[in-house]
Amino acid sequence: MNSDGAIVSVYRKMHIPDDPLYYEKYYFTPGDTGFPAFDTAVGRVAALVCWDQWYPEGARLAALAGANVLLYPTTIGWHPSEKAEHGETQLAAWQTVQRAHAIANGVYVAAVNRVGLEKPRTSDGTGDGAGIEFWGGSFVSDPFGVVLKEASRTDEELVLVMCDRKHQEQVRQHWPFLRDRRIDAYGQITRRFIDE
Repeated sequence: MNSDGAIVSVYRKMHIPDDPLYYEKYYFTPGDTGFPAFDTAVGRVAALVCWDQWYPEGARLAALAGANVLLYPTTIGWHPSEKAEHGETQLAAWQTVQRAHAIANGVYVAAVNRVGLEKPRTSDGTGDGAGIEFWGGSFVSDPFGVVLKEASRTDEELVLVMCDRKHQEQVRQHWPFLRDRRIDAYGQITRRFIDE
């Protein structure tokens, strides 16, 4: 939506997960829109939803479509039984991949995540299942991968960041990853596996 509330584009989540408590492959169909960028009152934006955030191809295609900002709304968190052992590593991986998208594509990235604990209903209807603890930590990264601002991990917050297009252009000039791509060598990327 634009600042006046008008719908400016449609995007449908392209990658559908199948993970404990995220059995989306059973009730969602993968999107058919590709990874479009669209003009808004504040610049050209691409919104890639949740599981799409892990795929560099989507980020690259959105950047090639002219996006200055990649927006990743998500609901990601810990399974309570895994948090002590794997929690910080999982959170670090999530932050790292978003920052990598920013660097590799010379874009700002806004990674938006919810907070709180959600418990599914158990077979007895009590809602006492283990659930998922969403880790919050929404953040904005600049095109150099620097985290400009990060929200709370436990409380809802609004994060506002100025995205400087001059800084973006300067980063792209010094790290010209889009310019120096070898598109003549990437034909195999459309295959599931590469034959030797």
